[in-house]
Order: sequence, then C-alpha cells, then structure tokens
Amino acid sequence: MAAAKKKTVSLVLGSGGARGLAHIGVIQVLEEQGYEIRSISGSSMGALIGGIYATGHLSTYTHWVTALDRFDVLKLLDVSFSGSAFFKGERIISTLRELIGDSNIEDLPISYTAVATDLDDNKEVWLSSGSLFDAIRASIAFPTVFSAMTYNGRTLVDGGLLNPVPIAPTLHDHNDLTIAVSLSGKSRHISPVQPESVSKSSPSTGYHKKIIDFIESLQRKGNDKNDHGDESFFDVISKSLDAMQSTIARLKLAAYTPDIVIEIPKNVCTIYEFERARELIEIGRQETETVLRHVNGYEI
Repeated sequence: MAAAKKKTVSLVLGSGGARGLAHIGVIQVLEEQGYEIRSISGSSMGALIGGIYATGHLSTYTHWVTALDRFDVLKLLDVSFSGSAFFKGERIISTLRELIGDSNIEDLPISYTAVATDLDDNKEVWLSSGSLFDAIRASIAFPTVFSAMTYNGRTLVDGGLLNPVPIAPTLHDHNDLTIAVSLSGKSRHISPVQPESVSKSSPSTGYHKKIIDFIESLQRKGNDKNDHGDESFFDVISKSLDAMQSTIARLKLAAYTPDIVIEIPKNVCTIYEFERARELIEIGRQETETVLRHVNGYEI
C-alpha cells in the first residue's frame, strides 16, 4: 500500500520577541506529524527561526539556544552609544552567522521571505533575496532596543510593527495548507515547564562586567514599578508592543484567513526572556498538538 502523500505547507511565523522560540516547537510537531514545509514567511523572531529552519540547521540552533542562561543572553547584547537604541544587534547576528553559516535567500531549498518595516516610506518590505542574516537583522530591529539597519539605501526596522503575522507573502504559493502562528494569542494559564538547572560562573571584572551590570539594571527596572506605581520602561515597551501587535494580528488573520491558526498566549513570557527557550519550545509543541488534534477531526 502506497504511503500517504504529505500535505505541503506555507508556514507563517509571527513576531513577539522571546515568545518566538515557541516556533521551534511548532515546526518540530509539524514535521513529526508528516507535514512538508515548502514555504516560510516571518516577521522578527519568526523571520529568525524560519530562516534558520530554511537552512536545514534548526536542530543546531535549538541545541545552542536551549543551553543559554540569562547571563549568556546578556553577553550577546552589544550596547550601542549612538543614542538611537540600547543595543547594536550585531553581536547576536555575528554569533548566528558563525553557528549556522550565512546563505543567500534565493539559494535556500525552500521559499523564504523576511518582513521588515521601511521607516522612511512607512511600509512593509519583503526580503526574499540576498544575505539571509542581513534580512533577519533588518526584521528583528525593534526600535529603541536594536539599532535600525540600512539595507539597499533603506532604513529598516522590525517587521512586526506593520505586519506581525505576514500571510500575504505566501498568497501565491501552491501548497495544500497555509498555517499561521501568532504570538499574540489571548492570555490564559499554561502549566509551566520546569527548565533544567544550569550553573554558570559569575561575570568577569572590568569593562565587560560594567556592561552586564548596566543591562541587568535595565531588566530589573522592567520587573518593578517605581515609587509612584508607574510602569517601568521595559514594561511600557513590552505591553505597548503586545497591544499593537495583538490588534494588527487579529486584522491580518481576519483579512487573509489561513487554513490553520496556532496561537501562543501572549502572557507566557515577556519579549526579552530568551533564557526560557526550553520551556517556550515545549509550549509551542503543546499548542500545535492541541490544534492539530482538533483539525484532524474535520475535513480541511
């Protein structure tokens, strides 16, 4: 008896900071259940995870990112003194280039589009050729956090600002299904996954320690309100981003209506808790398994 033909998929990966690590779990389950991903469109972390998957090295990235603790994450942030953003964003991209190896998008084995925002023209930009990691760098450049990127004469920032669930780049694909993953799902309780304990040494002394202390102080301020009960800087950024992206994501999903929507609750973590990779990947797996169990009971 002939094996059942795999359903081909256009996969849309949304933006949402650290919640984007859940995309890894989504992809793992789709592959395990026999779906063939032939096209990917992504914004911000969706562009990063989707791009690395397209190179065939997602398992390498997963092994690396799940080994990071909070101190490791902080070491990847290169403080910017330009005044336009807290961090340059170059160190993380250089690290990933060394880990994965850069490619031209047009040479990837599957179709790939990273979505960024053009600050000067106030419109989204689809990056589907040229250096993969240049495209990813542009798509993750969230204003005030990472510096904007100059790309082919354009000033580009985070694609999630205008299109947090970029379905449109997949509309002309000839695949069986379009599956969209939104990181702006309704808040709800999810049982936490306990990460493995990892022991790390203390930061070194000198200039490097001062940089780490500065970054940690910013994050600490993000966890507490001031004496007047006002929201802290990182709280305001995180909640503003969530509010904006949740609204736009609902509009995009209503306008384009993908075949399957997987929603990661927006309260599973803040936008910068990248040290929770193992837990977030498992949440992505759980949410995908739940949706596919429901979908497979109906005719698509």
